[in-house]
Amino acid sequence: MASTTNAIPSGASAAVLKASEPVPEAAVAVEGPNFDEPISLQQLLENYKRIGFQASSLAKAIDIVNKMRKWRLSDDPIAEDESEEYMSPEVRANTRCDIFLGYTSNLISSGLREVILHLVKHKHVRALVTTAGGIEEDFIKCLGKTYLADFNLDGADLRRRGMNRIGNLIVPNDNYCKFEDWLMPILDAMLAEQKETGEVWSPSSFIRRLGKEINNEESVYYWAYKNDIPVFCPALTDGSLGDMMYFHSFRSPGLIVDIVRDIRALNELARQSKKAGMVILGGGVCKHQIANAMLIRNGADYSVYINTGQEFDGSDSGARPDEAVSWGKIRAGAESVKVFADATLVFPLLVAATFARDVESRD
Repeated sequence: MASTTNAIPSGASAAVLKASEPVPEAAVAVEGPNFDEPISLQQLLENYKRIGFQASSLAKAIDIVNKMRKWRLSDDPIAEDESEEYMSPEVRANTRCDIFLGYTSNLISSGLREVILHLVKHKHVRALVTTAGGIEEDFIKCLGKTYLADFNLDGADLRRRGMNRIGNLIVPNDNYCKFEDWLMPILDAMLAEQKETGEVWSPSSFIRRLGKEINNEESVYYWAYKNDIPVFCPALTDGSLGDMMYFHSFRSPGLIVDIVRDIRALNELARQSKKAGMVILGGGVCKHQIANAMLIRNGADYSVYINTGQEFDGSDSGARPDEAVSWGKIRAGAESVKVFADATLVFPLLVAATFARDVESRD
C-alpha cells in the first residue's frame, strides 16, 4: 500500500515561493488616485505617475515637457566656444528651449485643432511640421464646419451624398468647394507676384501667405503668421491643396514651390537651437522630418512621441525613441518617452498640465 504524506514537494515550493531581492529604497509603489477625496485635474494628472502602464508614460511626457518649458541657457555653464552673443547674463536668461511640434492632418480635423491653436497663439512652440491635410483642414474649418459622426457609416452611401468621412468625423464636400473658391484667387495673386519679382515660394512662405489671407482668429495658421512661427509641410501637394494646385496649373501654369529652401530653414532652426525639444503627435512625414532636422545638431535634448504605431514592421511611425538615438536624432542620455495612445485622448491632458498652466498664473 502506497504511503501518503502532507509534505509540499520541495521543487514546487522553491518555484512558487522564490525569495525576492531587497527592493531599492527609491522604488515607487503603484497607487491610483483616491476619489473618496475631492481631486482637481492637476492632482489627478500628478497621480498618473504611480498608476503604471501608459498613464505613467503620460506622466513622464508631462514632466519632460515641463522641463522643456523651464530650461534657460543660464541654467548651463558657459561653453568654452560660446559666441559673444550668448555671453550676456540677460541674453542667457531669456534663451529658451525651442519646441518643435509635429502632428498629422487628422488631428487638425479633430478638436485638437483648438489645442494646437492655443500653443501657437501664445507662442509656446518655435516651429510646426505637418502634412497637407494638416494645413488645408484648418482653412476649410474657417469656411465650413466639420461634424461628429460614426466610424461605421457606409462609404458608398456617404459618397452618393457628397460626405467625406475622417474616422468618426464628416466633412461635407461643399466645404472643399468653398476652399477652392477661396484659394484660386490667392494662387493667381501668388503667381503674379512670382512673375513680377522672380522669387519663388517655399511651402512655409506659401502657408504663411494663406495664414495672412484667411485673417481669422479661429485659424492655427493665422496665429502662426501673426506670431512669425514657421510652418513646414514637406508633403504640401498631398491633399486638397495639391488638387487645387493641379487644377490651377492648367488654367495658369508656372507657380513654383521650392522645398529646398524649407529643408534648409528647418535644419538651420534646429542647428542653431541652444536646446531643442520634439513633441510629435502621430507618425509619418511630420515625425521623421522633425527628427531628421535634429540629426543636424546631433540630436534633440527632449522628445515626446504620442502615437499608436508599433515598431514591429520597421516603420519610423511606430519606432520608439531609442531607435532615433541610434541615428543621432535624439541625443544619448536625453529625456524621451513614447506614449502609446490616441493623441485626442491624451494631448489635451498633457497641455492642461503644462502649457495651459500659464493661463492659471494670469488669473
